[in-house]
Amino acid sequence: MRYYDNNEVIDRKQLTEIQSRRLINTVNKVYENVEHYRDKMTAAAIHPDDIRSIEDLSRLPFTEKQDLRDTYPYGMFAVNIQNIVRVHASSGTTGKPTVVGYTEQDLETWSIDIARALVAIGATSSDFIHISYGYGLFTGGMGMNLGAEKIHAAAIPASTGNTARQLQVLRDFASTILCCTPSYALYLAESLNDAGYSKDDISLRAGLFGAEPWSENMRKDIEAKLGIKAYDIYGIAEIMGPGVAYECHNQNGMHISEDHFLPEIIDPNTGERLPEGQEGELVITCIKKEGLPLIRYRTRDIASLIYEPCSCGRTFVRMTKPKGRTDDMLIIRGVNVFPSQIEEVLLTIEGILPQYLIVVDRIGNLDRIQIQVELSSQIPFDAVRLVEEKERNIKTAIEATLGISVEVKLVSPKTLARSEGKAVRVIDNRVI
Repeated sequence: MRYYDNNEVIDRKQLTEIQSRRLINTVNKVYENVEHYRDKMTAAAIHPDDIRSIEDLSRLPFTEKQDLRDTYPYGMFAVNIQNIVRVHASSGTTGKPTVVGYTEQDLETWSIDIARALVAIGATSSDFIHISYGYGLFTGGMGMNLGAEKIHAAAIPASTGNTARQLQVLRDFASTILCCTPSYALYLAESLNDAGYSKDDISLRAGLFGAEPWSENMRKDIEAKLGIKAYDIYGIAEIMGPGVAYECHNQNGMHISEDHFLPEIIDPNTGERLPEGQEGELVITCIKKEGLPLIRYRTRDIASLIYEPCSCGRTFVRMTKPKGRTDDMLIIRGVNVFPSQIEEVLLTIEGILPQYLIVVDRIGNLDRIQIQVELSSQIPFDAVRLVEEKERNIKTAIEATLGISVEVKLVSPKTLARSEGKAVRVIDNRVI
């Protein structure tokens, strides 16, 4: 068994001591240097002297994305701007972008996080790591690049776009590990087949996929079509970027780098911490970050924590694959619906492609959900009876899972738009 460093297998008691020391230092730092945090702690009647160990973590106020927008762009930085050596930012599609600053030490910490993830899936200095995450303000590309170079592997900064060129590089450069969104991995597999090649024409053996929700069935689909082992990696730009948590070869939960990040699970409605093993909203506190150390950041991701020892030997707690987000969750006629639930069903059904779009409308006072799915080219689209039967079967399977009625519409292959980044899976046309 290989690990990147000894902290991955550290004794839990020793880990707790490190976490407590780093938490105390971080709380003091933000109180002294970030006016917004000082005001929040004062309003909550909390002083840094009240935080003596990680047992006091729940006494601290939460941080939310809105806090970063309210202090845009640099108001939450905890160091002098002269010590910031890199800036990343979110897309800002739902408001102002969230801006993240990194010190030189932060980049070193980040490179360790990604190095751990790569080593956990078997990467070595002999690998050619094909990185198809974006290299702009988005954290994916640069983050993965840091980790690849940290383990002295060859980083191939393919970035996003120009899929034909991506396929050429995959073949000609003998890329062995693919890093991108899972939806783009499937698109690459589809494009490889369309170009007249098969998985035997490439050298890939593993993939590290994240930045969007994906199901176990989607994992199986990727593995079958690309002939690889597909692993999950988790990250949030505001926290660090990819590498906050990562799967090992067991593919049974993602190990959180607990010497850098403290995880909690809370009830998203009440904010109360939930008992070990229960599912709720993931909250993360940065304890090794200098530029933007966030305290109790509400990720909006729904997951649970696994504390039982992993057979890989790593002692870091594992988080389950997020089943969705509290802010991506659709409420349809009073029922909570996650796109991942629909995807899980679709990927069990033969004769359709892993391309779908969920469209939600409100007609009168009634919500309607339509699921558009691409039909495989193996089934003739003009065979009306076959298509109608397939639609009924999909409808029945999804309704059994969701408990509400849905409309299913099969469309011709390549009808739905493809994405080279995060896939757009939901269009909500309701005015609520």
